[in-house]
Amino acid sequence: MSIKLRLTLMSFLQFFVWGAWLITVGNYWFGTKQWSGAEFGAIFSTLGFASLIMPAITGIIADRWINAEKLYGILHIVGGAFLAYIPSVQDPATFWWVIFGAMLCYMPTISLSNSISYTILKNSNYDVVKVFPPIRVWGTIGFIAAMWFTNLTGNKASGNMFYISAAAAVILGLYSFTLPKCPPPKLISENASFIEKMGLKAFALFGNSKMLLFFLFSMFLGAALQLTNMYGDVFLSEFEKIPEYKESFVVKYSTIIMSISQISETLFILAIPFFLKRFGIKNVMLISMLAWVLRFGLFAYGDPAGGLWMIILSCIVYGMAFDFFNISGSLFIETTTSPSIRSSAQGLFMMVTNGVGAVLGALISGWLIQKYFTSSEGNRDWHGIWQAFAAYVLVVAALFFVLFKHKHDPKAITNVQH
Repeated sequence: MSIKLRLTLMSFLQFFVWGAWLITVGNYWFGTKQWSGAEFGAIFSTLGFASLIMPAITGIIADRWINAEKLYGILHIVGGAFLAYIPSVQDPATFWWVIFGAMLCYMPTISLSNSISYTILKNSNYDVVKVFPPIRVWGTIGFIAAMWFTNLTGNKASGNMFYISAAAAVILGLYSFTLPKCPPPKLISENASFIEKMGLKAFALFGNSKMLLFFLFSMFLGAALQLTNMYGDVFLSEFEKIPEYKESFVVKYSTIIMSISQISETLFILAIPFFLKRFGIKNVMLISMLAWVLRFGLFAYGDPAGGLWMIILSCIVYGMAFDFFNISGSLFIETTTSPSIRSSAQGLFMMVTNGVGAVLGALISGWLIQKYFTSSEGNRDWHGIWQAFAAYVLVVAALFFVLFKHKHDPKAITNVQH
């Protein structure tokens, strides 16, 4: 098996593990277990807490003490054990701790998988910029395949989704031990300060008003990035409570409908260079925010019959909303920070969006939905929920447009691409 094919399989399984349960866990929580919305918000906060804690720690371990592919394998096997235990959990508090354990293992493997791919490709004399993106696309395909598998096997509300995820995690963990060795580079001097070893120099960027604004808006939008992953499948599935929609395709195959969002991701990635060159980083980020307004707004007014086109269009818009923000934000860091702290600054961007922002988004949305949009009988006002989310992002977009100043430099974008 060629190196590229082996890394493609790793990328596929990496996101298959996540896709098997991330989009459908709401159906299990609300439909099967009948637990509350406020507690459900806390479940998605585990992604954020794990993103705050683990990537830096595992990065230091992989840089200094243990082969990256071995650490990667260990994390997936241990994470698989946590996932396999979840179906036996009978209360929300224990569920939180078990899923938190799984996320402590899983979240750092996302960056580790990239590092492993880069190292192996470079050691094999491949052009990473050219070869890696087609490999990474198979990760999104793996996520979609897991969603389809979970739905078509009748497990979108069953604890079996965690067994499917666990099996894939253990297989990937064992497979990773067969990959070419990625020993620690040990680039950090033994005499380096604690701040340098921990990659904390990038925190000095908070002293720059423009960068501070960028990170604040990244946090605000980061709070919205997982909301449709949290609630989208539940929203579509709960149309079954309305008799005229109970037997609709949308209700039966809600996870497959949601997978259009991930398919859209792979397509919009190809459009990013054109948009960046023509409109610049700030405007592309603004387009992303407006796309999020559309994403939520279309869900607010969509239904499985006459409004089906709105649900489909919302899923298509997701690719623009998600990709444009993450990649343009990453390029803003790449083009405005010193090379000496660039990697740490990228980590800080991820920590602010997927860490702090995700935690706030998960906890506040759970509380908000339970308090203001859930009846005493447990019925949720999805129209109001999506309207509230759309209004929130619209306010963020308006403030971003007014307050964030950044001059478009086409040459900077071209230099990064090449």
